[in-house]
Amino acid sequence: MLNRLVNALRGSVRLEVTGAFPERFLNLCAQRGILFWNVEWMEATRLRLTVTRQGSGPARALGEKVLCTVTPAGQEGVPFFLARFRRRYALLVGLALSLAAVCVLSQFILTVEVEGNETVTTAEILTELRRQGLGVGAYGPGLNEEAVGRRALMNLPSLSWMSVNLHGTRAEVLVREAVEEPEISDGSRIGDIVARASGIITGIDPLSGEARFGVGDTVVEGDVLISGTVTLDAPMYSELENLGTMEVQAQGQVYARTWRTLAAAIPLEAQVKAYTGEEHSRWTLTMFGRRIDFFGNSGISFPEYDKISHTWTLALPGGREMPLALTRETRRAYTLETAPVEREAARALLEEELLRALRESVGDGEILQTSFAAAEENGLLTVTLQAECTEEIGRFVPREHFTQEIEADS
Repeated sequence: MLNRLVNALRGSVRLEVTGAFPERFLNLCAQRGILFWNVEWMEATRLRLTVTRQGSGPARALGEKVLCTVTPAGQEGVPFFLARFRRRYALLVGLALSLAAVCVLSQFILTVEVEGNETVTTAEILTELRRQGLGVGAYGPGLNEEAVGRRALMNLPSLSWMSVNLHGTRAEVLVREAVEEPEISDGSRIGDIVARASGIITGIDPLSGEARFGVGDTVVEGDVLISGTVTLDAPMYSELENLGTMEVQAQGQVYARTWRTLAAAIPLEAQVKAYTGEEHSRWTLTMFGRRIDFFGNSGISFPEYDKISHTWTLALPGGREMPLALTRETRRAYTLETAPVEREAARALLEEELLRALRESVGDGEILQTSFAAAEENGLLTVTLQAECTEEIGRFVPREHFTQEIEADS
């Protein structure tokens, strides 16, 4: 393998020797120190061999001394390849610039890859790394990976660990997200469980506090379902009815059968776009994160237009993207026209939105039955949703005066 590399760098010539005694030619080459290899006998009076580029001239001269004809049969190697460009100066300059570009660009970061993040966005991490000097186009040998990772981690509290590794022109960033501390319930907050919707109670489970209603009772929004005021019963055989009351933080779940009514409206006429056919394109080249605009300060004379962007990014055969992209922004002019809205499509849209709002209101509850009604009035299409659900209706409401007293005592 090493011999092949050496021969490719210094060049080699394939010679064909024809004569009465070709073996005398081989002996004479060996005596004169001319390197040759890969001898191939074609006939008894003809053979081929390979010599170095420097030895091809002396070898051809020795052929006359042994009455043999020596002719070149092929040549290969770097010197012969470069010799093709002796009069092609533009190609030589291009080759030199290409080699220089490879040597120079290999010292800069061309791609930054982030792995291990889920809730923290990659864009947020890349932005912070760019502030610390690590980004596309950064000079690799001048970077301190450990220092960059440490400074970036201090400014990203959502991350607990970060490692920056440089692999040539690629920067690999490995992160671990911080685990959020569990929410601790503040037992010092005194309050009640209050109904957030009206309904008929189907189940009540007080964990702390005193239930004010039972299964089958009807409650309205704002009623206290589980009170934070607990009556302390007197001991058995005591003459006292009770020992007074104690204030606690009410906790528990209250489930009820509820009926909800939601409504939404949409105009029966809408403004739609009518494209005029006028278009204007702008081109932008992005290189190492820097934008080069080809349109200068030219403005767009369209009062209303859509902007459509197409970006072509240079990618290597393996799919790795390079920091070189060409973007075309096409702006299409349009005018606004009034057009009637298709009623069935509008009604279906409103029904879908009302169902989505109902699911958000019910949460983990169950929607038992729904019905829709539509009406047109004053240029509006109004859709009303009536639904029967089962859901958890309790919500905690603190008693501010008790909270303030506890804080003052502490």
